[in-house]
Amino acid sequence: MPKFLYTAKNIAGGESTAGEAEAKDERTLAQDLRAQGFLLTSAKELKTESTIQVRFLDRFLSVPLKEKMVFARNLAVMISSGLVVARAIKSLSVQTKNKAFRKILEDVHDEIQAGKTLSESLAKYPTVFSELFTNMVYVGEVSGNLETVLNILALQLEKEHDLKSKVRGAMTYPAVIVVAMIGIGILMLTYILPKITGVFADMDVQLPKSTLFIMGVSDFLRAHAILSVAIVVAAVLAVKFLYGTPSGKRFFHYVFLRMPIVGNIIIKVNAARFARIYSSLLKSGVSVVDSLTIVSKTLGNVYYRDALREGIEAIQKGTELSKIIAAHERIFPILVAQIIEVGEETGKTDLVLERLAEFYEEEVNQITKNMSSIIEPVLMLFIGGGVGFFAIAMLQPMYSVLENIK
Repeated sequence: MPKFLYTAKNIAGGESTAGEAEAKDERTLAQDLRAQGFLLTSAKELKTESTIQVRFLDRFLSVPLKEKMVFARNLAVMISSGLVVARAIKSLSVQTKNKAFRKILEDVHDEIQAGKTLSESLAKYPTVFSELFTNMVYVGEVSGNLETVLNILALQLEKEHDLKSKVRGAMTYPAVIVVAMIGIGILMLTYILPKITGVFADMDVQLPKSTLFIMGVSDFLRAHAILSVAIVVAAVLAVKFLYGTPSGKRFFHYVFLRMPIVGNIIIKVNAARFARIYSSLLKSGVSVVDSLTIVSKTLGNVYYRDALREGIEAIQKGTELSKIIAAHERIFPILVAQIIEVGEETGKTDLVLERLAEFYEEEVNQITKNMSSIIEPVLMLFIGGGVGFFAIAMLQPMYSVLENIK
């Protein structure tokens, strides 16, 4: 049965709403909504993934998040200034410095000139414009609030960009230290250690197991350099392959959530993204069920997706969202359920979730600021342990020789 994305007005109060619904045709949809007390104002049949024409090479296009954020913000300004959408898109395509994005905007402009809507044109590039982006643009088009929706989108993308930048920046320092440590370790094992172990060959002393282990690793790396590189590459590819499978992704996401520092960041980042995106969709007039459907596809961790998908089924049966969130206390902080409950009681869910998003974004900001001071002592202990093990393994045979001399 076809699925429609619609907007409607409440017959009694006149409030606008939007959402998705299955119906035989547009007329049947209007009758179903009228029976629920709504008057259909617009409807668009959603195409299935198989009917969306996406060129093969377009599937691999990638545009930085910052480019899309600037695009949404500038497009909102141009539309508010009175420019028609096609002309605004053309102007933005000339201004952008990213060649791939310029090509996309030029194609979007041509599609609009050919009679398609902005949301339909953007949907041709699912890897660039997410379902959240295109659905919100559609809601803005049919409700006549495209400028407002684009500003909400720009704010959402800006917050998402800030979160990713902070988390990435916090992880850069430990990553650089670990990579440098591995590089120094390989250099010592392949070039420096053979010169030291050459002395042990002339000593009539039994070498400790730790020394034999390090010498064995050194000999293997020097004798089988290509094989060593191949093993590392195979291990990376194997992890990447496993991560691409449903069971492997579930395993890694479970491990990430249980890691002491990383798990806390993941929980708060996903809580912030959930609150921000869900609030933006509600503000745009999208229904609760459809908002949760879109949010479930934008959160990265599979356990959050599963929780929201289960929640959609429960909401359709009449369960409140706050109770659904409270049932997943291992991935959603208890504050999220409490705030949503307040929003449900006051009818201001979108506003309280926006405040909640700001709270968790600030929490992530504070964690990432303190990240280096938290990780630095751990790294020092790890590096000190490695250096200590290496030093003991090298010095033990020498002490044994000195004792024999005495």
